[in-house]
Amino acid sequence: MRLANIRHAVPAILLVIGALFSARADSAPQHVVSTSLCTDEYVFRMVSRENIAALSFLAGDKNPVVSTIADKVHGIPLIHPSAEVILSRRADLVVMFQGSDPRLHAQLKAAHVPVLDMPGANSIAEIRTITQMMGNALGAPERARAMIAKMDREIAEVHATSINPPVQALIYEPNGYATTGGVTDEMMTLGGLLNMAPKLHQTRMGTVPVESVVAGKPELLILKGEHKRTPTRADLILRHPALRLLREATEVAGADLKPLLCPGPWSVAAAREFQELGLRARKLARNRP
Repeated sequence: MRLANIRHAVPAILLVIGALFSARADSAPQHVVSTSLCTDEYVFRMVSRENIAALSFLAGDKNPVVSTIADKVHGIPLIHPSAEVILSRRADLVVMFQGSDPRLHAQLKAAHVPVLDMPGANSIAEIRTITQMMGNALGAPERARAMIAKMDREIAEVHATSINPPVQALIYEPNGYATTGGVTDEMMTLGGLLNMAPKLHQTRMGTVPVESVVAGKPELLILKGEHKRTPTRADLILRHPALRLLREATEVAGADLKPLLCPGPWSVAAAREFQELGLRARKLARNRP
């Protein structure tokens, strides 16, 4: 994969970032600005409300809802990040998603505003490392350890009731994309699902034709999309008449996959939902004539 080299470098990068910011643990920043959805998720959970100078507008966006905290951020300033807006918030730390908006990054550096670049997680192990790194940088190491401990307890609870053998499953997205890899695959495995996507011969664009989905006969088909009265063109494939052919032998269901959009300790909620859907699929299989 093209991201393989980057993924292998992530643990080393995290160690360096963690060391650079570990000194901040005893002197927490007082005016924290987050500029992206994935950094919003961490800042909201780790920083006291009075010390959050602003989150990105995506934290509270409901058209569509992409944040796990959309109903909890009322009263916190939500911004479209720019250097001018961030400087007006008197930020003493700006948290950015690593590699995003290099122009803004350069402007903040020129203005001598401290910036924390948060990498994305591609595994549960990286979630643990990133969470502790963020806790150190935000002056909340105990909160980070508590989040990791809670995640590990939830992982153990799901694992204790795992489905065996795993349910053959596919997450089917707008435009025919099929989710695969990273934290999503780990949460599917934890929830007792086996991701069929790699077996279904994705096109060069990364999509899976409806014909391949029907021929693959998944035990569980998870449709990921907005349930709108008037669907977008991208969503139409999720309503393709051919998918009705699966309903006698396949559990077809929607799922809330927002916890996987920006992986973090909260992502275990997806594993729980996968497990519930997998059990429904198995029940359908047992009841089938």
